[in-house]
Amino acid sequence: MNNKTPQAAEIINKFKGLPILVVGDIMLDRFIYGKVNRISPESPVPVLSVERESMMLGGAGNTLSNLIHLGCEGRIVSIIGDDENGKILKREIQRNGIDPSCLIKVSDRPTIVKTRFLAGHQQLLRSDYERISPVSEQYLQPLLEKTNQAIEGVGAVIISDYGKGLLTPAFIKELITMANKKEIPILVDPKGMDFGIYKGADVITPNKKELQEATGGMGVDTDKQIEEAALHIIKSCGLKSVVATRSKDGISVVQNEARGANVAHIRSSYDIEVFDVSGAGDTVIATIAAALGSGADIVAAASLANIAGGIVVSKVGTSPICAEDLQDYIARHDPYDSIEKTPCEQVDSVYQAPVMGWQKAGEEVRRWKARGLKVGFTNGCFDILHYGHVTYLNDARRKCDRLVLGLNSDSSIRLLKGEGRPVHNEESRARVISALGAVNMVVIFGAQEEGQDNTPCDLLSQLQPDIFFKGGDYTIDQLPEAPIIMRNGGQVEIMPIYEGHSTTGSIEKIKD
Repeated sequence: MNNKTPQAAEIINKFKGLPILVVGDIMLDRFIYGKVNRISPESPVPVLSVERESMMLGGAGNTLSNLIHLGCEGRIVSIIGDDENGKILKREIQRNGIDPSCLIKVSDRPTIVKTRFLAGHQQLLRSDYERISPVSEQYLQPLLEKTNQAIEGVGAVIISDYGKGLLTPAFIKELITMANKKEIPILVDPKGMDFGIYKGADVITPNKKELQEATGGMGVDTDKQIEEAALHIIKSCGLKSVVATRSKDGISVVQNEARGANVAHIRSSYDIEVFDVSGAGDTVIATIAAALGSGADIVAAASLANIAGGIVVSKVGTSPICAEDLQDYIARHDPYDSIEKTPCEQVDSVYQAPVMGWQKAGEEVRRWKARGLKVGFTNGCFDILHYGHVTYLNDARRKCDRLVLGLNSDSSIRLLKGEGRPVHNEESRARVISALGAVNMVVIFGAQEEGQDNTPCDLLSQLQPDIFFKGGDYTIDQLPEAPIIMRNGGQVEIMPIYEGHSTTGSIEKIKD
């Protein structure tokens, strides 16, 4: 037995009684089993002769179940409906030895139930009883109070996001802040394409499909592609590490450290026959959380999770991982022999927002807004970048989720400022301004000759941002852009200017 094995065994032994908090969409999984011997005379569909029925915790409850079977003390913060299924789910929670006191009963939505109809092991149909919409704001404070109660003394926090509406951006932000203040590792099983809502999380665990969608279609087939996609997510979303699950190719760990990118690829270490991959992601994140809470580093934790995931997919149906399964495996194998570490390399810390044409910019803004992101817009010449510019843009960016910068073209600036301006051409200015972290997109606009409209009004009609930022001593009725913004349901915000900082002043200083 390899001398590293006792270390893994020691980590697993520490799982026993370790408190881990799960916050997420809990649901009830119902399975109805039977036989199909005939087709219905009423319609060409099979008739299932029901023989038995079973129920188990689903969604975030499956993560919780994995933690319990690993020997941890599982805790849950979630919502249930004021209905019979809510009572059943609560009883199931208690049957697993879990405290249900942090389940909040809501009256405006049902308990989520997923019912699967099976003939033998063949699934015929699944019915989902649910309401998918953001939880009412009235529940935010009670949820935070329950979280503050449940988080005390835990080794890690798991955000189990199934996109059902519990985990609103506001709740996620407060939850991550709470965990960070207490220096508790926080892990995310993500949902959707905007991983920026998980900013500040320690670990995010997307599968290949989720990683590809969150990066706008980056490749995820090779080790190098996974590394590049993960670094893009880390850099653009403010995360500390990505643990990407890659099915038969194992798990890849990409960390952002002060000295650069630390990468490890963990291969599936033995051949398995895959029966059912459902719930494997819950097993992986539960194992990582338990290992991190027991003092393991992220690569060692992911190695154990890779083994755990391989074990559960070899079982029929959604099955949790057991501590005994892991102990049995590491008694016969070195759990770390499948790690392939990539030498530390410098993180590509260069940020460059895209410079887009009007049509593509409009498409991107519509995509942002469809994801519920608030889009801001501001414009200017930005000929010689200075303190006033940077401070103004940072202030604007804090008030929105994405900031578009309309940059005056060279001809536009000549019409505004006269010959000799701009000092830098539009390509140079666009490159400089797009490197600022506050700016998410640059679009060039402006008149070509005297008499043409030299305002961003036409561009604003195309983009239809949520907020238009204007710096200076204006009133809204003085701005030609204001009617366009308000006609499209947006708002105008007048921002302060920073006296003593201007491009004209900089040029005069240079001349002097």
